[in-house]
This record gives sequence, C-alpha cells and structure tokens, in this order.
Amino acid sequence: MVRVRRLQPVSLGAVQFDHVAQQVPDVAAALEWWSQLVPGARVLYADETWGLLEAGGAKLAFVMADQHPDHLAFKVSGEELERLAAVHDVAICGHRDGSRSFYLQGPGGHGIEVIAYPDLVDAGLE
Repeated sequence: MVRVRRLQPVSLGAVQFDHVAQQVPDVAAALEWWSQLVPGARVLYADETWGLLEAGGAKLAFVMADQHPDHLAFKVSGEELERLAAVHDVAICGHRDGSRSFYLQGPGGHGIEVIAYPDLVDAGLE
C-alpha cells in the first residue's frame, strides 16, 4: 500500500499562471522557431541568455541552463511573495526586469517559480 502524505493547503491570495520556461542551447533560435510555428506569436523580450515569447495565449520563456532551471511560474503580489517565501523558508532573488522570485522543487523534481512583478500594485493584485 502506498501512503500519500497530504500537504496542508497554503492560501495563495491572488495567484495567476505566468509562464513556462525551457532551457535551450540557443535563445535566438528557439524564439525564431516558435515564432514561425505559432501564427501570431510575438517576442516580448530577448537577449543572449533569456527570451520571452507570447504564443497562443501562453508565455514561453527560453533560458540558458546556467542561469535558470526548467520551470512553471506563478505570479503573485509582492506581499504574497514575501509571505510564501517565509512559509517555505527560501530567499527571494531580484531579476534584471525588476521582478523578484524564488524557486521550489515540486514532485518529480519539477521546478516551480513564484514571481512578483513591480507593476502588480498598479494592476490591483496587491
């Protein structure tokens, strides 16, 4: 018999799915391939080590392995980010776009990012 340990639910407040990130060897090549594959796809940001594409209603991030893990990202307010980081006893890191986040490892070793953007106060999520 397999015993399943149930986690206690944690209030997430206002939470939204944000993006999926995939490690790739060449960010520009990944952005070009996805842009050609999905009609209407548009690049939201690109540099040599990180790119963000909106395609079919989803955001896809392409990252270098030495900078970010593969992950699913969920967006929360800055206040909720602080609270969840304390609950999980993890440090919050700042990013080049002004966002702040932390990573957790989910079941099966899958990466989860909890992220807050500086404009969330204006968007009414805080």
